[in-house]
Amino acid sequence: MRLTILGGGGFRVPLVYGALLADRAEGRVTEVVLHDVDAGRLSAVTRVLAEQATAAPDAPAVRATTDLDEALRGADFVFSAIRVGGLAGRAEDERVALAEGVLGQETVGAGGIAYGLRTVPVAVDIARRVARLAPDAWVINFTNPAGLVTEAMSRHLGDRVIGICDSPVGLGRRIARVLGVPPDEAWIDYVGLNHLGWVRGLRVAGRDLLPRLLDDPELLGSFEEGRLFGARWLRSLGAVPNEYLHYYYFNREAVQAYQRAEKTRGAFLRDQQAAFYERLGAPGAPALAAWNRTRAEREATYMAENREAAGAGEREEDDLSGGYEKVALALMRAIARDERATLILNVRNKGTLSALDADAVIEVPCLVDANGAHPVAVDPLPGHATGLVCAVKAVEREVLTAAESRSREAAVRAFALHPLVDSVNVARRLVDGYTRVHPGLAYLR
Repeated sequence: MRLTILGGGGFRVPLVYGALLADRAEGRVTEVVLHDVDAGRLSAVTRVLAEQATAAPDAPAVRATTDLDEALRGADFVFSAIRVGGLAGRAEDERVALAEGVLGQETVGAGGIAYGLRTVPVAVDIARRVARLAPDAWVINFTNPAGLVTEAMSRHLGDRVIGICDSPVGLGRRIARVLGVPPDEAWIDYVGLNHLGWVRGLRVAGRDLLPRLLDDPELLGSFEEGRLFGARWLRSLGAVPNEYLHYYYFNREAVQAYQRAEKTRGAFLRDQQAAFYERLGAPGAPALAAWNRTRAEREATYMAENREAAGAGEREEDDLSGGYEKVALALMRAIARDERATLILNVRNKGTLSALDADAVIEVPCLVDANGAHPVAVDPLPGHATGLVCAVKAVEREVLTAAESRSREAAVRAFALHPLVDSVNVARRLVDGYTRVHPGLAYLR
């Protein structure tokens, strides 16, 4: 079975390959094709993978190419993990937004909109090529903003594109851990959009254990989201939000923390990863050891500004191990081998949430088999959550309209309608600022 990874020179690709190395079951991936527009990054990551494979004589073969069509032909699965504009673009997204006093995070608020505007046209081109060159392939989308990009690709690939994210998995795992429950035995009632969802229940043998957590201040203070949001707010909500909702519920504090930071997250990663790839430019440099050191630092500093604003302290050791590669492998196994699995995924709504239309991509538990991912029926969200989900989905739709019609006014609407952008005039200045620093947004007129 052949797996093609788009963004194959990306820093997190060794996580995916490591998960493949641990898979010994029949029907596993035997060939990995890496595609990237940057040959130097491809070379560096290929070296890391080669060192990973030394302890596994039956490791999947790895081939690298900068030719997109060549990479797609013959693929059984396509993992899309591209970053249009690179980390330099992410840093600019943050800088332009913070200059206007609004959030520039890569998936939330102004930064997420800017990232979406330059990513959607590229993702749509990829989807069209997949439909032409590998019509039977399944596309697993990692590319952020994951829900928005998955919806853009679904207009050309239908249900054969599925979005994944490790945030819901990590949240469910943390809740199960503090309740003393094996995560694999728990049903996580999680509903929303990507980076905009809530855990409303955690059931074991039909019994919901979440109320016990919400009633215990000590337990609530023992894990990351409890410290991030505070016990009083979680009890008020009657749910545990995805960590990214901190940007909404504590927006002023988050923006101030970003403004105080010596470097934004994007600028930190830009510089850190530039140094990593530069080190691997030396032929004799130990690739895997350098990657492990860089990854440990990257994970430890994740959402550091939010934790600082909330006084939540450092990340726990158990939360530094990632997880999206495990979701990807479980999804691929379930489809390729018809092994039924339940996973939280980004898929088309199909009536699951009555407030949204059938084609809106949402993030919910899904039953997965050889025919793809099927969203499970869920209870409606409460009014406050429904309002936020509908508002953000409306923004995503304006981004899709702007990308399709090349409309500057649609782009302005996307910014102006977002709950975290407080003025139409700010929205117009954001569009001006982003089009100045991103050549890829020249299509807006």
